[in-house]
Amino acid sequence: MDLTVVAYVIYLVVSIALTIWVARTLSHNGRIFLADVLHGNEKLADAVNHLLVVGFYLVNLGFVALYLNQDTEIENARGIFEALSTKLGVVLLVLGVMHLGNVYVLNKIRRRGVMEREQVPPLAPTDWIAPTAGA
Repeated sequence: MDLTVVAYVIYLVVSIALTIWVARTLSHNGRIFLADVLHGNEKLADAVNHLLVVGFYLVNLGFVALYLNQDTEIENARGIFEALSTKLGVVLLVLGVMHLGNVYVLNKIRRRGVMEREQVPPLAPTDWIAPTAGA
């Protein structure tokens, strides 16, 4: 059996399993965060959460598929481990960057919402002052 094919299969199984696990974790824990960001609008939070998960799957699984190609022939067990460690390490880094990117954007949206909620409305004028001449 070709060891390169074995490495491909292991890489795909582990990468897809990691992507599913991260997406489910983000979806489950991110829902509460989204509800806060969206001022308690549960339906909108669920919709945005679902869209983020779909986008997460598309980007990460697309990357996994593009990164599948192995340039050199794998000849022994050591070669399998070396190829997998490189490929899976890069996949984990991409998953982490995607996660941090999502959290960063949502946190910026959340901060903007908090600032809007905490703003004090302007006071109504109590008097009128006539402009001065020469000003």
